Amino acid sequence: MVKIGDVFPSRYLKAADLGTAQPVVVIQSVKIEDMGEGRNKESKPVLYFAGKEKGLVCNKTNSFNLAKITGSDDTDGWKGHSIQLYTAEVEAFGEMVDAIRVRAVKGAKPPEPVEFAADDGDVPF
Repeated sequence: MVKIGDVFPSRYLKAADLGTAQPVVVIQSVKIEDMGEGRNKESKPVLYFAGKEKGLVCNKTNSFNLAKITGSDDTDGWKGHSIQLYTAEVEAFGEMVDAIRVRAVKGAKPPEPVEFAADDGDVPF
C-alpha cells in the first residue's frame, strides 16, 4: 500500500515527520509565506534549517518562543540560532493533536557566522 503522504509530500514539517526525534537544528532563513486560501488566507513565518528541505510553519506559540529564545521579535534576528524541535500533544480545534514545538538548546551561545552544509542524514526530515 502507498501512503497518501508519500504521493503528495508536504513542503512543510509535521509532527509525524519528527516521530520521537528531538533534533537540534540551525535556522538558515525565515520567510513570510501565505497559508490557506480565500478568507482563510494568512501570512506566517516559515523557518528553514541548514541542510534540511522542509520548512516549519510557525504558529503564534512557536513565534513568541523564538522571540524569547533569540532575544529578537524581528524574524531577521532568528537566523543562525540553534533550536531544538520536539513534539507535544496540544489542544487544537477542540481535540488533542501532536504539534511541533521549539525550545532553547541548553548551553547554546549566541550565533556565530554559520556556513550551511548539506544534510548529514541524522535527522528524519
